[in-house]
Parts: sequence; structure tokens; C-alpha cells
Amino acid sequence: MLKKTYIPVLTIAGSDSGGGAGIQADIKTISALGCYAASAITAITVQNTVGVRAIHALPMPILDGQIKAVMEDIAPKAIKIGMVDSPEVVEIIVSNLLNYPDVPVVFDPVMVATSGDKLIQDETIEVIVRLLFPLVDIITPNLDEAMILTHREVKNKKDMLEAADKLLESGAQGVLVKGGHLQEETIYDVLAMRDEEIHVFKSSRIHTHNTHGTGCSLSSAVAAELGKGRGMVDAVINARTYIFEALLQGKDQKTGSGHGPLNHFHNPIKTIINELDD
Repeated sequence: MLKKTYIPVLTIAGSDSGGGAGIQADIKTISALGCYAASAITAITVQNTVGVRAIHALPMPILDGQIKAVMEDIAPKAIKIGMVDSPEVVEIIVSNLLNYPDVPVVFDPVMVATSGDKLIQDETIEVIVRLLFPLVDIITPNLDEAMILTHREVKNKKDMLEAADKLLESGAQGVLVKGGHLQEETIYDVLAMRDEEIHVFKSSRIHTHNTHGTGCSLSSAVAAELGKGRGMVDAVINARTYIFEALLQGKDQKTGSGHGPLNHFHNPIKTIINELDD
């Protein structure tokens, strides 16, 4: 007997009251790419397009319960992890991931908001590298995050290649170093995976203030594509195309007085429905 099912993707991240990043951006992205979005909220942020005013971490049993409830019942085909602001949050996530080694995981090491506000405790970084890196399929740091994680400057394509190699050495299984902060008209992203060739992607810079949530959305797009069964290279290519168009189609809009969001629903895909043997 055949049963109809969506493609579930779980996002574990913080909530953005402004709606442009975090859980809100993840859910929009996953939905726009035809998948079913489930969520586990790590923290509630008080923020808008101008900046972050406060962060409130959820109690650890609530975070743990959210993840378990989704994994046990909905069985996501991929997981995206975003804001983890304390060692305790990392440990809760790791304890759950150990039970699902076959589910692909994308980790966006959110450390600094678009506004420049710091979103992570210093003592959390060591725990992330030691416990979380070995369990995820790919991490997606931007230049600032790559600098924090490697303790070296990352200012050009050569630096990005070296940072990717350093992050693999530190335990990451795959790395996508994002070059959106490069001060050039051509944007480079570097994809490196263990024992595979390095891929360097490039695209033209889109001049816009509406970049809030770009990293959250890209990592969620990669997770959605992995959930569809794509290989990592194709997943990254498709995710980059989605983000480029979302930036392009939203570049002239005005939301708030700071960094506005992408146009997540510029070309939404109808929810994908699979038929599987029961």
C-alpha cells in the first residue's frame, strides 16, 4: 500500500522577532523549496532589522523535548542547526544527533548578526568544535565566523581556501566558507569535503541592504536539498542559486530601517509529495 508523505526538514535555531533570520528564515526557505519545515527553538531573540536587543535561552528540557518530539514522530530527512549560544545547548543537540547518524546535518555556526551583534558565548566555541563538528555533514561559516573558528584572518579567496583546510583539520566533515563579506564585485564560496576535490563557486555581487538572514537561509536551503536526496555539491549549487535569486528579487524592497530580509518566496516550489510503500 502506498502512502503520501512530505519531505520533512528540522531546523534547530533561535527565533528572530523581526522575521528575517533564524527560525523564521529557515521555515520560509524550507517551505519555499517544497519541503515541510519542523522546528526546535534554542533561544528567543529580541531584534529587528537594526539589531539585537536581548537573548533569552529556553530551558534545556524544553529544547531537548522539542527535538525528541519531532525526530520520533515526523522523522526529518535532514537537519539544519543554527544559533547555539551555550555549551549546554550544544550538548543537548549532540546527545540527540547521536541517535540519528544517517540523517544529514547542516550547521551554520551563527556567531555574529548582520548588525554586528555577537550571538554566542566564547566558551561555547570550543565545545562546538570538539563535540558538534564531527557529527555534522557540513558547516557553513561566513568570513567573520571562519576567522573566529580558525584564529586567523580571512580576507580573500586564498585565505578562504586555507580556512576551509584548517576547519577540516579541526574535525569538520565538510565546509562551505561563504565569501559574501568580501569587498569585491565577484563573490566566492569555497566548498571543501574530506578526500574530495575543492569546489570554488562564484557569483556577481548584488548591491542591497536586504541581506539579513542570508546565512540562515543558505544553510536551510542546503538542508532542504539534502533532504530531497541531492548530493552535497548539487545541494550547495541549488542553494546558492536560490539565495542569489532571493537577494536579487528583494534588493529594492524596504522592510524596517536597517538590513531587511531576502525575498524568500520569489519563486516558491509547490510542496513535494512522495509516495512510499507503507
